[in-house]
Order: sequence, then C-alpha cells, then structure tokens
Amino acid sequence: MTDTLTTSAAASPNRRDILAGGAGFLAAIAGLSLLARDARAADAPRPHILYIMADDLGFADVGFHGSDIRTPNLDRLGAEGARFGQFYAQPMCTPTRAALMTGRYPLRYGLQTGVIPSGADYGLATDEFLLPQALKEAGYRTALVGKWHLGHADRKYWPRQRGFDSFYGPLVGEIDHFKHEAHGVTDWYRDNNLVKEEGYDTELFGAEAIRLIGRHDPGTPLFLYLAFTAPHTPYQAPQRYLDMYASIQDPARRAYAAMITAMDNQIGQVMAALEMRGMRADTLTVFHSDNGGTRNRMFAGEGAVTGDLPPDNTPYREGKGTLYEGGTRVVGLANWPGRIQAGEATGMMHVVDMLPTLAKLAGARLDPAKPLDGRDVWPALALGQSGRDEVVYNVEPTQGAVREGKWKLVWQVVLPPKAELFDLEADPSETTDLSAAHPDKVAELQAKVVSLARSMAPPLFYAAALKSTLSAPLSTPGAALYEMGLEND
Repeated sequence: MTDTLTTSAAASPNRRDILAGGAGFLAAIAGLSLLARDARAADAPRPHILYIMADDLGFADVGFHGSDIRTPNLDRLGAEGARFGQFYAQPMCTPTRAALMTGRYPLRYGLQTGVIPSGADYGLATDEFLLPQALKEAGYRTALVGKWHLGHADRKYWPRQRGFDSFYGPLVGEIDHFKHEAHGVTDWYRDNNLVKEEGYDTELFGAEAIRLIGRHDPGTPLFLYLAFTAPHTPYQAPQRYLDMYASIQDPARRAYAAMITAMDNQIGQVMAALEMRGMRADTLTVFHSDNGGTRNRMFAGEGAVTGDLPPDNTPYREGKGTLYEGGTRVVGLANWPGRIQAGEATGMMHVVDMLPTLAKLAGARLDPAKPLDGRDVWPALALGQSGRDEVVYNVEPTQGAVREGKWKLVWQVVLPPKAELFDLEADPSETTDLSAAHPDKVAELQAKVVSLARSMAPPLFYAAALKSTLSAPLSTPGAALYEMGLEND
C-alpha cells in the first residue's frame, strides 16, 4: 500500500431521512404476481442485484430469529422474501468471500485455511474468473462498497483489478470502525486511492451505496456488493445506538447489538433509495453473514477483546472458525418482489452456488471460469424447492467436514484424531456423535474427504505464517530478567 494519503474529494451525501414504510414496499410490488412453482430462472428479467454481507453475525442475532436485537428492516425483507434455513458459508471470512467470487470451494486455490493476515502478501489467485467480471461482461455496472479481504499487498489483487467498476472501503479484514485503521495504519480506499475520512464505517458504507444508487441509470443493470464490517470486532458503535441498548449490562454485548441495529438501519435506507429510483421491484436482494458468530476467542480477530463474546448461534453448535453448524450455517434471506415466494427456503444451499445462480439470472457467460463447485439453486432460493444434497464444509491438512444428505462428518486428523458423525435431520445441534453406530458411513465420508485432500491446493496461510515466523527478529530475554538473576534458568 504505497499510495499517498489524500483527502476524499467525494461529495458528502444528503443525510436526510429516507422513509422506507410498508406502503412504499407494497407500491413496489403492485401489479406483480408470483412465478409458477415450475418457473425457471431464465424466465425472469435480468435484475439489479444487491448482495449484502454481514461480518461475523450470529445466527440468532436478528429479529426474525427471535432476538431482542432490533433489525426491523431485515425482518421485513425476510417476511416478504425467503428466509434461509440451510444456507452454508465457509467457517471464516476470506474463504467465504472467495467462494462467493469464484463459485469454487477455497480448497481449489489455497484459501481454505484461516484468513489473509494483515502482514501477508498473498491474495485470491488472479487466474480465477470472478463474479463481478462475469456480470460486467454481461453489461452490469459493478460496485463494491465495504470489506474486500481477498488480497491487499499487491494491486493485482484489489477490487478494481478484479472486475469492479468502483470500490469504497477497507482492503483488510479488521479495522477500527471510527478511525478506519488496522494496526495504526489507515486502510480506507476509494477505488485505488488511499483516503482519509471521518465517520462510522457502517454509516459511510450506507451513504456510499445510496450515492451510487442515486446516480445510477435504472436502465443499466447494477450489481452492488455491500459488504459491511459489522458486527466484527472491535465492538464499537455511535453513542445513539449504544443508548438504545442501555439496559444491556455487558458492554461488549451492548456494542455488538448496537452495531447490528446500525447496520440494519443503513440497509433500510439503501432499500428506500432503490424505491425512490424506481429500482426496487427489479432488484434481487440477498443477505447473509460470512460465517457464524464468534464464540471462541481464538477467532475473535487480531485486536484484544475483553469480556464474554456476545454472538449467539442458537440452536447451532460453536461458531466462527469451526466446522460445526454454528460456524457454517448462517443467517440469510433473499428478496425480490413478485419473484421470490415469502416463507422459509429450507433447501440446502452453499455460498459457492451464488455465482452460477446470479450469472444465469443475469445472462452472464461463465466459459472463462474453472470447473465450478456451485450450481444454480434458483428453485431452492425462490420457489421453496429442494436444494443441493451435499456440501463440503472445508478440507485442509488438519481437518475436514462434508455432508451428504442428513449425514455430516467432522474429522479432526491432528493427534489425537477424532471423527464425529451427526444426523442433521434429527440432531441439527450436533449433540450426539453416531460414529460408533455407523462405521461404514464414517468410512464412506472419510473417503470423500481424502479424495478432496489429494487434489487440494496447499494452504497459502501456512506458507505466509512460516515466512513470517522465520523472518521475525531475534527474541531474547529482557534486561529485567538478567537483573533478577534469572539468566541461567
């Protein structure tokens, strides 16, 4: 990141309140009828696509899943659209974003382990054909507002070089939400230019999305990838949102809840902007988290976190960074007035499926892409039909997990090894290991993991970690130890 720090020249948006009442939504869908249950995605017109991703959001931490955290705009989108019951992401940030962009499991190109650390120099392979490239070729205007986290050390990995017409936000994974810094260094870009701006990042993302929509020609299809940094650590929010949760005693939980409501408010304003531009009825909106909420401090981020971790993934086990359902089955929804049925979309879907699904809706060709792991899941997403019948949670040198129908294998291969088998239809919370009762099924699923492992790319994270360790300065005892007479211990 060698750009000279400049002051953003972008005009400040009009921050007037944009009303997004129920009457506006009803007007947007007037005159439209639901597709027949056997309709095909190809029958639908090319939509504008608003793809919203939250960062480390707990499965239970939205109103439509029963939370006390206020998310009225997401609740309305869910009530009028399809609420995902079995939507899977990767267990961590970088792999999920890579899977969305490529339609391929991250094990194919070395991003299956961890996230790209701030000090690493690798990124998403440049020979992968990405979703924004496909949509841009199909005539879409493409924009990324928010977090990238698919490579920052070299411009060849940056969003503007990967198919986005515009980019606004941070390149790395974790920033101070007010200072826009990672490890004390500004990480805030407009296109390829490092900029210095004031403001809470969630509100700046919303304002930028509204600005883009306000300037957009509705006659040109738009792909807007709105990737919030909320509610990722550090847990920070403006005081007015913290005041909404004054009754919550734990400061981390109070800030976490405030971050989610702040994000929800911006989503409501973006939806209202689409209505004001006459684009709402023609827009497919997808929302989900990049992984489950953080329940283990090991995966909380690079900054210090004190107190209890507030995310709630009920009813699922554990959270971010793990291969259990709490780390991979994420909260989500899809909404397209008149095109997506209201209700629960119970079919199994994975984030790799979104590239081929969106590409088909957009009429985009995928010929330049490498073999996809994703498939068109429009019937499951829009019409309530069954989805895929298998999922690869992840495969890396130390562990792997796959699902086939109701059966899920979680296999830890580091010593001491452990293989667990779960019946997710009967036990979605993964409380009962059935491996001893079904050894043949364990062996069958282990064979699938081994087959994938034989063809996977080596994890880039390991090479970067080894390089960082071997090149670190010499570590020696401090002078205080010698003064204490401990030099011979």
